[in-house]
Amino acid sequence: MLTRHDGIPVFGLYAGHKNKVSVTYTLDGKSKTETHEVYTSPLKADAIDNRNLSIFHEVKVKEVKEGFEDRLYLVNSHSYLPQGADVNWTAPSMGGELSADGAISMGSATFDMVPMLYIVDTQGEYRWWMERDAVHDYRGHDLEKRGYFMGINETKDGLFTYVQGQRFGLFDLMGRFKSNPLPRGYADTTHAMFPMENGNFLVRASKQNYRNPEGDLVHTVRDHILEVSPHGDLVDVWVLPEILDPYRDALLYALDMGAVCANVDMDRIGETMDSFETDAPYGDLAGIGAGRNWAHVNSISHDPSDDSIILSLRHQGNVKIGRDKEVKWILAPREGWTGKFADKVLTPVDANGKPINCTVKGKCEGDFDFTYTQHTTWLSSKGTITSLDNGDGRWHEQPVMPTDKWTRVVEYKVNEEDMTVEQIWEYGKERGYEWYSPITSNTEYRPDRDTMFSFNGSIQLFEPGKPTIGRFNEIDYKTKEVMVEIDVYSEKANQTHYRGVLVTPQSLFGF
Repeated sequence: MLTRHDGIPVFGLYAGHKNKVSVTYTLDGKSKTETHEVYTSPLKADAIDNRNLSIFHEVKVKEVKEGFEDRLYLVNSHSYLPQGADVNWTAPSMGGELSADGAISMGSATFDMVPMLYIVDTQGEYRWWMERDAVHDYRGHDLEKRGYFMGINETKDGLFTYVQGQRFGLFDLMGRFKSNPLPRGYADTTHAMFPMENGNFLVRASKQNYRNPEGDLVHTVRDHILEVSPHGDLVDVWVLPEILDPYRDALLYALDMGAVCANVDMDRIGETMDSFETDAPYGDLAGIGAGRNWAHVNSISHDPSDDSIILSLRHQGNVKIGRDKEVKWILAPREGWTGKFADKVLTPVDANGKPINCTVKGKCEGDFDFTYTQHTTWLSSKGTITSLDNGDGRWHEQPVMPTDKWTRVVEYKVNEEDMTVEQIWEYGKERGYEWYSPITSNTEYRPDRDTMFSFNGSIQLFEPGKPTIGRFNEIDYKTKEVMVEIDVYSEKANQTHYRGVLVTPQSLFGF
């Protein structure tokens, strides 16, 4: 470690403070201790427009039970771009016009925000901060530094994955980055990057110049999964418009148009799309067909037992797809899954293996519910499937009262031989609307302390003029007792957070 860092790396110093650091070592057989004073500068986060409620995100610690005091949580959030920003970082045209390469419209439009990435402890103190100018050029026109900074997962080596617009890579907490451009022909990587056991990475991207069945040359939206090497070479690709049905619209008509992922429109809260919108001009719009946001893949997981990928498609459900590009199972309501896909839909069962009656829209009898507009459907260390069930469009409808919506963490056990699925754990439904997170967010089972970790990144998003709450929770798996609850508040009204990551000690060593 000393030779790697030309000294001892120090993590977690308090900002704007004269910190005391003690170093203990053995020299010539004798133990020695030195104390050093290290003064750190204050955090830098100047307001970039006139919409700020605060400079930094306020942190409120609500619950930390004994045994969890050492936890560190990374917040993956963002701030608005300056008003009048003039860069569309994927293509120069919108609304069905031809771009310079002859393709209609564009991929992910202005899906670009200034990153706010930091780590807090269980006292609510900032212990690490990423200087946003180092990774994002919101003042200039460097396309390599535009786009959402997201897709953060910790690797087995203690590094962190990330995607940002036209590049993907790794970073460590000492501030070093390694990045690669997307393979040629692909663009607009957001949301998800997953480290595989073979050393490669799974990255969610879009395809440039894709010829869809209508004969149009389009830039697709969030519907290609790339396996890439650490050097950025393309190893394999899952072309979802050809593997799944890009014309399935069962959930699309039920989406709340106030927020489709991080695209927030406060004027359309509670509205649903009409038939025209599902067949709207190509671009980053919820709709059907390659060239529109029909899939919206927001997470990737890998099952090494059969070398398959597990995907969360916000607008379709959850699917498992093999290396042969064949669908293994679908975890979603049956409505709209026709033809060869009908037999791939899992049948809900109870603890005794008895089938549970469900409507085609997913309303079930007994202790079972599907996920709706979910995030982070991952294979857990127990071999189960966990997911953050956001709950928008539940049962393919919008409730009469918006406050009837709820979000939950859910765990399923899939039997691939019988093509059945059992719900074995859930939390959040009982907390109702105050725990509702319409978009973003994540969850993960943590075996080290037998908890279900979650981050609800968009609580209070639809409260006009109020900051959005990102809520960290660790829930005891056996008792469902809240072991940790920490809220972070956005610095602007109605500005969503993306995800939260639990940081482990190995992350401190870096490259």
